[in-house]
Amino acid sequence: QVQLAESGGGLVQAGGSLRLSCAASGSIFSISAMAWYRQAPGKQRESVAVLTSEGSTNYADSVKGRFTISRDNAKNTVYLQMNSLKPDDTAVYYCKVIVATSRYMTYAYWGQGTQVTVSS
Repeated sequence: QVQLAESGGGLVQAGGSLRLSCAASGSIFSISAMAWYRQAPGKQRESVAVLTSEGSTNYADSVKGRFTISRDNAKNTVYLQMNSLKPDDTAVYYCKVIVATSRYMTYAYWGQGTQVTVSS
């Protein structure tokens, strides 16, 4: 079993910054991709940023140049640095981690979500 613990959400004024963290623990053989998604009220969950084990990144157009995804492999932790925040960034943010629990078994795990609210 693998657990993901998210932290770092909160209330911030437009133009401010926040850093989200997501730490994976448990029966981890290896971690491949790590990603952040978000879901605003009344909208579908969308991908915000993805980071592969090879170090490749992919960002939603709406956050390019403002958000940065990174990882600490020693801590099995993924971060999302969010700068120049806008009210449209308000959402519940979820981390997603692709974990191999053995040489042959791979699963996708989701964090519990953390609320980010940006006031105008």
